[in-house]
Amino acid sequence: MTIILMRHGKPDHTVGGRLPALAMTEWCEAYDMSNVQDGPPDKSIRVAAMADYVVTSPLPRERSSLQKLGLEPACIDAVFSEVSLPTMRLAYPHLPPSLWLSLLRLMWLCGYAGSVESFQQAELRASQAANRLISLSEHGNVLLLGHGIMNKMIARHLRKEGWLAEKHASSRHWSAAIYHPPVIPPGML
Repeated sequence: MTIILMRHGKPDHTVGGRLPALAMTEWCEAYDMSNVQDGPPDKSIRVAAMADYVVTSPLPRERSSLQKLGLEPACIDAVFSEVSLPTMRLAYPHLPPSLWLSLLRLMWLCGYAGSVESFQQAELRASQAANRLISLSEHGNVLLLGHGIMNKMIARHLRKEGWLAEKHASSRHWSAAIYHPPVIPPGML
């Protein structure tokens, strides 16, 4: 009865060049539609094989990651999708996409959401996702093949519910975090 949060493999999406913020909308859309280019390491295959129930988001990089693991999802739900980056209508400056990604994520964490889900809305969704995983774990080990930021947010909610981390969530591709149920169930104290 564990919950495994695993990040997808490395997307088949080029990062090069310099872009204005305005072009990051298309860049992010292409990233969201990309499949995975690498295979999972043996450790990720072993961890994923522990799962009795597999859930994922509907994005192609998660679905292709599951294929590379040789797994089929029992549940595909947008509640597990990555948090979108806000966009800005700026034609200048032209910066590397990696720098825009960091700047836009920092702006999002500081409260700028533009037309995408706010930090508070994402926190609510992460709480719902964590509760869903907890509910599913009553039937055995659950694997969420998910995303970097959302997995970390879900992990925080699992810890708030008393779940114990054997290994914490990481942002590396194919990384996995394993959570065990609380020794004393919430509400018993």
